[in-house]
Amino acid sequence: MSDATEVIRASGLAKRYPPRVDALADVSLVVHRGEFVAILGPSGAGKTTLFRCLTGLTRPDAGAVNVRGHEVSALRGRALRTARREVALIFQQFNLVRRLSALQNVLVGRLADAPTWRVLARRFSRADREHALRCLDTVGLREKADTRADQLSGGQQQRVAIARALAQDARVILADEPVASLDPESAATVLECLRTAVATGVAVVASLHQVPYACAYADRIVALRDGRVVRDVHAAGIDPRTLEHIYGKNGGPAA
Repeated sequence: MSDATEVIRASGLAKRYPPRVDALADVSLVVHRGEFVAILGPSGAGKTTLFRCLTGLTRPDAGAVNVRGHEVSALRGRALRTARREVALIFQQFNLVRRLSALQNVLVGRLADAPTWRVLARRFSRADREHALRCLDTVGLREKADTRADQLSGGQQQRVAIARALAQDARVILADEPVASLDPESAATVLECLRTAVATGVAVVASLHQVPYACAYADRIVALRDGRVVRDVHAAGIDPRTLEHIYGKNGGPAA
């Protein structure tokens, strides 16, 4: 039985790719409101497939994904699009419109709630603009509101992507390797912004390559290996023996 704080429940997910590659095998995961969960695992562990199943971009061969009361894996058409509004995606590549300003990119997060004519004319309401500016302020970029995305640093672009997710009013942020292409200082700033989102009650699930970042910023760590969950522990419970179980004898990436 689920409780009122659950925002994601994945149960018994399985996904096989030809010829006989089990990307996921009986993967279960529960994420609660205001929780930061880091997904760790070596290359090929199934992290990307898990993210795609959580968003409905890939349908599992078995199992189910429930996001805030909606069984995503069973939805189609408009019902699926409505359920996806609860979830914001952040990628390693930022996925901003480079010729638009930071503010205009954040306003993209309001498209689902704006009338069609406003979308076509790019004329958002004052309330939407004020909301977008507050989201930029949350990630420390209000002063960059009118700066084109292609004039921002990589870390700043990723923070704009987080502000866009907040403007969407998503209750879950799924971040797939959000700091993999950033320098350590920028990566730390981006992860701090995600922690700020968690403080507002948003749940964050982030696939991370760097174990120290996961330990420093996540509340919980879920580790995958060969498509299976091998650890689901509090971040403070990660030790060398656990890392060996996740990554093998090399103990995994140190930074």
